[in-house]
Order: sequence, then structure tokens, then C-alpha cells
Amino acid sequence: MALTASDLPTMYSLLANSMSGDETVRRPAEAALSQSESRPGFCSCLMEVIASKDLVSHVDVRLMASVYFKNSINRHWKTRRNASGISNEEKIHLRQKLLSHLREENYKIAEMLAVLISKIARFDYPREWPDLFSVLAQQLHSADVLASHRIFMILFRTLKELSTKRLTADQRIFAEISSQLFDFCWHLWQTDVQTILNGFSTMAQSYGSTSAEQHHDELFLTCERWFLCLKIVRQLTISGYQSDARCIQEIKPVKEVSPLLLNAVQSFLPYYSSFQNRDTKFWEFVKKACVKLMKVLAAIQSRHPYSFGDKCVLPVVVNFCLNKITDPEQASLPFEEFFIQCMVMVKSVLECKEYKPSLTGRVIDENGVTFEQRKKNASNTVSGIVSSLFPDERIVLLCNILVRREWYQNPESFHHEQDMIQWSEKLRPCAEALYMVLFENYNQLLGPIVVSILQEAMNNCPPSVTEITPALLLKDAAYAATAYVYYELSNYLNFRDWFNGALSLELSNDHPNRRIIHRKVAMILGHWVSEIKDDTKRAVYFSLITLLQDSDLAVKLAASRSLCLHVEDANFSQQYFLDLLPICWESCFKMVEEVQEFDSKVQVLNLISVLIGHVSEVIPYAQKLVQFFQKVWEESSGESLLQIQLLVALRSFVIALGYQSPICYSILLPVLQKGIDINSPDALNLLEDSMALLACFSYMVDIIERSFDHLQVAVSIMESYIILDGGEFLNMHASNVGKILDLIIGNVNDKGLLSILPVIDILVQCFRVEVPPLINSCLQKLVIICLSGGDDRDPSKTAVKASSAAILARILVMNATYLAQLTSDSSLSVLLQQAGVTIEDSVLLCLIDIWLDKVDHASPMQKKTFGLALSIILTLRMPQVLDKLDQILSTCTSVILGGDKDLTEEESRSQGEETPHSKELRKSQIKVSDPIYQMSLEKSVRENLQTCSTLHGDAFNSAISRIHPSELAQVKQALKLP
Repeated sequence: MALTASDLPTMYSLLANSMSGDETVRRPAEAALSQSESRPGFCSCLMEVIASKDLVSHVDVRLMASVYFKNSINRHWKTRRNASGISNEEKIHLRQKLLSHLREENYKIAEMLAVLISKIARFDYPREWPDLFSVLAQQLHSADVLASHRIFMILFRTLKELSTKRLTADQRIFAEISSQLFDFCWHLWQTDVQTILNGFSTMAQSYGSTSAEQHHDELFLTCERWFLCLKIVRQLTISGYQSDARCIQEIKPVKEVSPLLLNAVQSFLPYYSSFQNRDTKFWEFVKKACVKLMKVLAAIQSRHPYSFGDKCVLPVVVNFCLNKITDPEQASLPFEEFFIQCMVMVKSVLECKEYKPSLTGRVIDENGVTFEQRKKNASNTVSGIVSSLFPDERIVLLCNILVRREWYQNPESFHHEQDMIQWSEKLRPCAEALYMVLFENYNQLLGPIVVSILQEAMNNCPPSVTEITPALLLKDAAYAATAYVYYELSNYLNFRDWFNGALSLELSNDHPNRRIIHRKVAMILGHWVSEIKDDTKRAVYFSLITLLQDSDLAVKLAASRSLCLHVEDANFSQQYFLDLLPICWESCFKMVEEVQEFDSKVQVLNLISVLIGHVSEVIPYAQKLVQFFQKVWEESSGESLLQIQLLVALRSFVIALGYQSPICYSILLPVLQKGIDINSPDALNLLEDSMALLACFSYMVDIIERSFDHLQVAVSIMESYIILDGGEFLNMHASNVGKILDLIIGNVNDKGLLSILPVIDILVQCFRVEVPPLINSCLQKLVIICLSGGDDRDPSKTAVKASSAAILARILVMNATYLAQLTSDSSLSVLLQQAGVTIEDSVLLCLIDIWLDKVDHASPMQKKTFGLALSIILTLRMPQVLDKLDQILSTCTSVILGGDKDLTEEESRSQGEETPHSKELRKSQIKVSDPIYQMSLEKSVRENLQTCSTLHGDAFNSAISRIHPSELAQVKQALKLP
């Protein structure tokens, strides 16, 4: 029964009660609202509550109504098989109602209304809602500041939503939107900039008056509208045009927009300091606006590097950024985020591969200049501009600034920031990242410069200096600078001479103030490991062991990290290290007792694990190590995270002992007994690593039956067995595999399903005949997952449904007979009924709808799998196939035109990995041998389309004639048909 206007009071009461703190009031209200969701008129009632003038003050109820409205859109707006959904008449009413309520005064509700419109637009634009943007644009012409702000909020949300649709047709539609909206939005942005700047210039004269405060409120609303307009311009410029790195075509808005964005930055910056102590609201806006403008410029440069590289754009932007970084007066300006963005921009330009000159020769084909030649010409042009922006004197100045100003002031803080956060979040790590890129690009020029800074620092601060002076801090900075670019600097600095003449001498002075230099020496010895030759290794090892015994814990920890790098190095020389091993063990044992921080203990235990794994002489120290593990295990009671690291070390210990591993049973067995005890309080943390230590599949079924808390490690172990020893593993544990998968599917959350579904896919891929019958119950559950509702635009649920559907599609492609048996099995029908899933047509037809629906949410390989499955559907003697012919061909066309490129990129990335682990190598081999990877979707669709024509005759021709001419032309292009 439909809801009407008479139900509004009841709806209001239910919404109000659903927010009650009293559970006895809230739960019945939530249940009633949930039951009403599927009734016609539910969304219309919610819209009336949101828009009601009588409820303006009841913001909480209106917000709750908007939340339920949004959820209903996700669940019921798109027409689904066997579901009533929202009627077309109600949809028309809701679309009109939403566009008539644009001038919402409450910001939160206005934001929710923008979200509602964007969600509907994703489904309905342009077919069902073609006038959306024209209506919004028409409203803008007569809107006041508030209404125009709300319209731009809607535009931004809607454009952002539509830009995420990846099918070729959707991207073409977004490009059309961009061409229609760009000029208007850009013009308004420019107008608002002038309005804001004029307002800022008069604010100082009007502080204190009431009328001025009212004007300030309106000006601030204009500022917010301008900010939204900026984000819209960014969206249109970034997503509305194909990257010029792919098409080598000039993107005109880039040349128009970028200089004016920079002008806006330059105009806003002076107001940062003038507003700082006078108006917090506008001061925060200026700060946010300047940072956002720089981020937009960086995003445009990344998306359209060639257009941004124009002589009217790149030079002015890079010059501005470089001047801000190198101008000494700017150092006192407390605006760290802005300087970070300047550094990010310069770093992005220096790293941009499109700005590197091409070294390939000129290649001409019969039709003239090739795509690669045009790309080469564009790269060489921009490369010349970049070279002109970085003359030698400027590069040297920038290098000096980055080393001297940004590092030596507080090197300890710099080190911790570098370890703890992303480089682009703090000024010092950002300066370091820019310095390394600068050095990589200009190492021949900067190598002697950095060496001269190092020499200056060492001359002005000999090892005997104990006072913390600027000279000592500069030395610390110079040592850091040489550590981070060791590879490029090795051509200009002989490590043996440096070590013997300076670094080793630094350790002779054990004054407490020298600890910052000792720490940097330890860091240098770790970074330069690849440059240390045999004649120096013994002395370096000895120096690190000496630093490991330093009185300062920070020095010890730096030494332990560097020692790990040396021991793990492929050229590690045991003969120079073995006599130092007893001191090393003792130092490690002692340091574990000294350190207090968890991270420090983990670092030391990691060094012990590395030593155990790489030093052959472990057995002579086995008893001491057993005693050490016993002591630390007992003392770490209650510290499960530390015990995890101990388990990792124990695993290395057991592997190193090999057949003599019974030596460690006195500690190993009690540890394992506790680790795999599901009833233990620490089981949540210890079970995974204990299982890895066990590495025994037979224990897994019992553990999974008890709890899914350690599902991830169980999945990882099973995946490793399948990949590395699939056939033998399946012969031995086939029943256990089926049991485990059956336990997991249908009983874990979306995250758990997403971890196990790739394992099922690999199983089906490797054993297409043997596995499907073995996991029949599991596959039935996947069918139920696919045909059940409830993904509701929830990304994780959508991913689960897409991955499940892809597995079933793979079975159709690789073992069609089995899928036919699965979908026609009477037991599946019973399970579907028990799950509340009603099937009017065959299960297979329902799966076709799912494959068509979820292709937009699939990975490149899954998209190709869907395409191949849909091409096989064309060969079925089912008249319903012709009803879906246009959708099938549209989907397959989009996959052919876009998917193969994605697969090629994935392949090139995997081939680019150096020395992959055995598991990753085997995964790569399995992928390359995948029949779906090898099959041609274009050929399959072309051949099966011919079969479909033969099967259905005139009905096929009629279905083809109903396809839009532009879509049919795209099909012919993809399939290379005449």
C-alpha cells in the first residue's frame, strides 16, 4: 500500500523516535522505517519532511530523513529483476521536487540534498534526466549568493559522481558535460576572484561596524562558492579530457586556467599575514585557498603534462615555486603547507617522465609521423623549457638551500618525521625528497657541490669538537645529505678514503655531544653498503659493532638498523664478521633489556632474526639463544605484539637449526602450545604467527571451525600451497580445502570474502575440471550472493558481488557444462528460496544481468572474464538473449576498447619487477598461462555474434536495428567489422 500525505505525521514521529537514546523507542521506529522502505511513496514522504517549511528548526529530523532517502536511492532506485523499486512517476516527482528546493539555508541539509541529486544522476543522467544541467544553469542566472552556492554544491557532487563511471560511453558523456559547463563555471570563478579581492581590500576600513559584519558574511559565502567553483573547474579539466600524455593533443583549458590560478595564489598570499591576527575565518580561508590552488595546479600538471608544459604555463609556475623556496625572506613566513606544495610541484616537474628528452631515433611510417614520434617531439620541446628553468647556478642554489636551511636546524626531528609520516605532509621530509630528485636529475653538477659542502663541514668541525655549534650541525646535515644520495655520489666520493680519513675517526671521540654525529655515521654505513669493498668491510663491521655498544640508545638503534642492511646484503662477508658475532649477540641481548619502546624492541629482535637467517654459525650459540628466547618470552607476558616478533625470530631460528631443531623444543613447544590455544586471552594476536610457525595445513580446519579471527593468515597459507604445489596439495587435502571454503563462504563479512574469493578464482583457473564439483556447495553460495540484494552502493558489498560473479563467469568460459548443471540443480532453487531470492526466469538469465551490472566495478581481468562469458551467452538458443543484445554488445565493446590496454599495463608492471619472490613469480606464471588471459575477446564476440545471427535469423536483425547508430558504429570499430 502506497504512502500518502496523510502518513507524514507518522513518518515524522518514526524519524524522531529513530534518534532516541531509549532503545525501546528507537528499535521499533527503525524496524517500522525499514519495513516502509519498499512501499511506494516512501521517498516522497521523506522529501516532504526535508523540504517542509514547518520543520525548518527540526534539523535533526530532516537530516535523518535525508539519510533514509539516500539509502533508498542506493537500494531501490535502479530497476532490478524481481524487485518493485520506485515507480517512474515517483522518480519524476522526486527529481522535480529536488530541483525546486535549491535554496536550502542549513548547510548540512544542503550538502545531503546535493548528495541525493548526485546519486540519482548516476543512474538517470542523461537518459531519464537529460535537462539536469540545463535546469541548474538556468537557475544560476537568477540566483542570489546563497542559491548559487547551493547549486555549485550540487554541480560539484554530481560531477564528482559521474566522473567515477569508467565505461567508454560514460566518459564520452562526461566530456560533453565538460564542454557545456566549463566556460560558464570558469567565467564565474574569475568574477568571484575579483569580488573576493575587492572585498578583502576594503575589509580593513570597515572592521567593527554592524553593516560591515553583514557584508563579511556575504563575502565569506562568496568565498565558499568560489572554492566550490574551483573544485568544479578542476574536475572538468582533469576528468573532462583524455590525458594529453595519451592523445598528444593540446588541452586548451590548461593554458587558460593555469596562469590565472597562479595569479590568484599571488593575489591571496599577502592577505595571509594581514588576516592572521584580525579575522580567523578569512585567515583560514586564505590559507586553504592558497594550498588548494597549488594542489589543483599540481593535479593539472600530472594529468596533462604536455599542455601544462607550454611556455606560457610551466615557466611562470615553476619560477614562482622556486622563488618561494629559495627566497630567504620567505623562511620566516609561518605557512608550512604552502611551501610543501611548492616543493611538490618542483619535484613533480623534475620527475615527470614526459619531460625527459627522448633518445630514440625518428621513425616514419607510410602515413607520416607516428604517435611515438609526436610524443618524442612534445617531450623534447618541454624538456628544453625545463632545462631553461634550471640553469646551473639555480640548481646549486636550490641544493644549498635544501641542505643547509631545511636540515641542519633540527636533524633529530627531521629523522623522526622521515620515519613516521609521508614525505608530503611535513616540510623537512618534503625538502629531503626534493633534494634527492634534484640530485638524481643533476648529479654531475651537484656531486662536486655536495662533496664541497661535506668537505667544508669536516674542515670546520674536526672530530675533536665537542660543543654543539652551527659547524657541528652543518656537519650533521652534510653527512645526512651524502647518506641519502649514496648511489649517485659514489662517483665523486671514494668511500674507503672517506671512511679511513674521517668517519672512523669520528668514533674516537666518545663525548656525549658527539652522539648526533655518531648516529649519522651509523646511518651512512648502512646506506653506503653497496659501495663498501672487501678491503674495508672488516673495519666497517667493527665500527658498527662498536656503535652497537655506544652509551646512547639512539646511536645503538641506528647501528642495529645499518647492521641489518649489511647482514642482508648479497655481498655480506661472513669471514670478516664471525669473530665479532659473540659481541654482537651479547650487545643485542643487552639492548633488548635496555630499550623501553615497543618499536625499539622490535627493531632489535629483527636484527636477531636477520643474524639467525644469514649467519651460518648459529648452532654454537643455540643454547644462549634458547635461554634468551626463554627469558624474553617470559618477560613479555601480556605484550602480545612483542611476542609476535619473537615468533618471527623463532621461526628463523628453527629454519636455521634444520635437523637439529630439537635443541629449541624446550622453548618452542610451550610457545606453540600457547600460540595455538584458541581459548587463550592472547589468541587473537598470536594465532596467526603461530600458524605460520607451524606451517601445517592439517591444523587449519580445526582453527577455522573455532574462529574466523585469523582468517587472513589461513588464506595466505592456503594460497601459498595452491600456487607453489597445487597438484600435490590438492591430492592430499582436497576434502579439507572444500570444507574450509564451505566454512568461510556465507559465514564471514565482506572483508573476509574479498580475501578468500581470489583463492577460489586461482583454484578454478588451475583445476577447471576437478575443482568445481569439489566446491559445489561453495559455488551455490556464490550464486546466492550474486542474486541477493543488499549491495546498496556499498563498495565492499559491490566488490564481493563482482568478484563472485567473475568466478561464475570464469566457470562458464572454462567449464560450461558444469555451470549448466550448477544453475539447473534443484538444490540451488531450494537454497535460493530459503535465502528469500525469487527467480522468475532461469538462474543463468539472472547471472547475465549481474555480469552486465557489475562490469563497471570489476578489475581488468574480471571485465574480460565477463566479456567472454557474455559472448558465450550469444550462442544460446534463448530468445531472451536478443532482449539483452544491445547491453551485451555495449559491455563487450567497452571492455575490448579499454580493457586490453589495462591488461597490458598490468603485464608490463609485473614484468618490470626485479627478482620476484618464488611465490610472486609463480603467480605471474599462472596469470600468463590463464586461458582467459590468452583468449581474444574481440575474436570470441565476432564469431559468437555470427552464431547468434544464424540461430535467430530475422529476430536477430530486428534486435540489431534497435541499437543506436553511434553504439553500433562503436561495436563495428571494436570488432573490426565492415
